[in-house]
Amino acid sequence: MNAPIFLKQPAPGVFPQDGASAARPLAIMPETAIKPVKRSKLWELKSKYHCPIIGTCLPMDELVKFARRFAFGVSLRDEFSMHTEAAGRSGTRNEMSEAIQKHLDRKYQACLRRFEQAKNDAGVLAIWREHHACGEVSGAMWAALTHKAASEETRQVVYADVHMLSHQMGAGQAADARRLIHLEKENIELKSLVEIERLARVSAKATLREELRSLRQNAAGQHVEPAEIIALRERLAAFESGQAMIDMGRRLMNLRAALEQQLIAVQRGAEMEKKLIVLDGEIRALRAERDQLAAERDALERIFISPEMPPETDNGGCDGECHSCGKRGKIGCVLYVGGRTALVAQYRSMAERLGIRLTHHDGGQGESVSRLPDMINSADAVVCPTDWVSHNAYYQLKRQCKRSGKLCVLFKGAGVSSFAAVLSNLQDPRAALAAQDGGLQQGIIERPKTFVRTPA
Repeated sequence: MNAPIFLKQPAPGVFPQDGASAARPLAIMPETAIKPVKRSKLWELKSKYHCPIIGTCLPMDELVKFARRFAFGVSLRDEFSMHTEAAGRSGTRNEMSEAIQKHLDRKYQACLRRFEQAKNDAGVLAIWREHHACGEVSGAMWAALTHKAASEETRQVVYADVHMLSHQMGAGQAADARRLIHLEKENIELKSLVEIERLARVSAKATLREELRSLRQNAAGQHVEPAEIIALRERLAAFESGQAMIDMGRRLMNLRAALEQQLIAVQRGAEMEKKLIVLDGEIRALRAERDQLAAERDALERIFISPEMPPETDNGGCDGECHSCGKRGKIGCVLYVGGRTALVAQYRSMAERLGIRLTHHDGGQGESVSRLPDMINSADAVVCPTDWVSHNAYYQLKRQCKRSGKLCVLFKGAGVSSFAAVLSNLQDPRAALAAQDGGLQQGIIERPKTFVRTPA
């Protein structure tokens, strides 16, 4: 049993400076008496670690099983959407996150036992670097991120190493695959050449033996030129001594050198073809970007050239549901979820020029996502840049719009020009009425040209 340790001379400032308590010795319990903390759970980690854990520690077949088991709201063929939903659900404690926690603990229990040897943060980092140098990343990352002694700095090192390793592995696997295809093809061709040479040598040897036997039979009954017999014997001796094999090896080496030159020429042609494909893709991307910028430019011109309209606050008792009403399909209040907080003032100014009142939610960066339902219910339409919003806010937005039947526009790009194109199309009565009456399914659009509403 461990006994407490007493300090005879207390350190200055540790004890109060009164009489009895100042002279009282300090009892310090040894480190073994301190109860160790537990390993971190999946939902206790920061949200940025969920993406590499799901992508690295769970192969796609295991992720499909979890998606089917916990009824993901996406297609099982859409790998990115399954990854996104799993990462989003891992941020809270639920049945799915608990199941993934148990599965990874059971799958990587060998790595967990190895990391239990580390008693401090430096030990965790040292063991991680050993596994990272050997290429054993998935189990080591899970054990390091959830280790009870791992600091936030160590977790950041693990996160950065895995992030860079994913880029390197993608490029390396493509190069290895191309190299393996060339080597397998070359191996097959060389085997074919060797087999052809071997069969030719066997056939030639049999022919010489037959000729020699025939000549000997003829020599018994008639005179045969000695020079012809000597030549045949020399050829036969060359085959039997292996000299013929040496000559065939030289020919095979020459053939191999010629084959290598042909492979180099073919490889150059393939590289040029790939470069042409890449350039063609870049040209198409530039054309698409040009068209998108032109559309955004036109939207900005329509907004800033048109006269500024004040937001409508009184509808005069009209709810805008009549087919002959001029207010039918008009948007009075728009909720903007996510985007760049620094541009909110410009978003609002642009909306006010069109007579639209704009409300904003930062998409979970600083505001709570629990405010989204009330804000969605109070708006006529909801717009959201999908590349500037958190996972939780994104799924909360989709669920609430589906329940309430709100007009919802999901687009890419949080710039002012993209928002201008969205507002311009929102002001188009034909697009708004088609979205309200058509009952189309909700979806993500890269360019804000189509507006869709989830059915009530």
